[in-house]
Amino acid sequence: MRRRSPELPPLDGILVLDKDLGISSARGVEIVRRRAQFAKAGHAGTLDPLASGVLVIALGRGTKAVERLMATEKEYLAEIDLSAFTACDDREGERREVEVAVPPTRGEVEAALRRFEGVIDQRPPSFSAMVVDGRRAYRIARKDDTFELPTRKVVVHEVTLLEYAWPIARVALRCGKGFYVRSLARDLGLALGTGGHLASLRRTAVGPFRIAMARRLDDLPELIDASCVMPIEQALAMVGQEGAGAAPAGITPSAGPQPPSPEAAPGGPPRSS
Repeated sequence: MRRRSPELPPLDGILVLDKDLGISSARGVEIVRRRAQFAKAGHAGTLDPLASGVLVIALGRGTKAVERLMATEKEYLAEIDLSAFTACDDREGERREVEVAVPPTRGEVEAALRRFEGVIDQRPPSFSAMVVDGRRAYRIARKDDTFELPTRKVVVHEVTLLEYAWPIARVALRCGKGFYVRSLARDLGLALGTGGHLASLRRTAVGPFRIAMARRLDDLPELIDASCVMPIEQALAMVGQEGAGAAPAGITPSAGPQPPSPEAAPGGPPRSS
């Protein structure tokens, strides 16, 4: 792997990307890394290619904080299609239509969603990147259509039905690490006796890093330097204000969180989904 020249000044910090639809998180990180002249880089939580929104990218010494950044709350806007299931629990899979004689009312959808708040047992999608006995789950699922992952505890702080017009429910949610919105779509359908898969997803926040702070790849310069990133000390101070734990070794948070300056944390209007 190509490395940043030691003759260049260090590039340490956080860049908040508004990831476009159609590219993987890894691809987004690689593009940023290349523009940052091959600085060390990593991200704080995967977004599927079919999802857009906040992808927090750590550069240089900032990569030491990735685990702490991943532990923060996430916020999403999701559209759930209740008319069909799919094998991968999103619109990429083949639809399995469910005949629904009487669609659920808004009140019934709201009541079902409330059952998913708090600490719940959730079964991750079979088509996911989780590792089972050294193999990615999606590779197993491609060969075994009966394969299922075990449930695990996840946290949903809040889930709200924003709009509902059969068969689409538009939902806002705030959740903890490891939560799969695709699983929520599937399980909501099971709870209602309908279908359920994720039709669209936009992540609007990772901890204190919100979509209003994010920039699309097209809006970033071809040469990313320190003026494009938030200093890691400032980023950790913002995370610390939310109570996400101690700073990684070798990194000292600043005395207090400061609002991002245009130079330190480039902002811009969120892209419409």
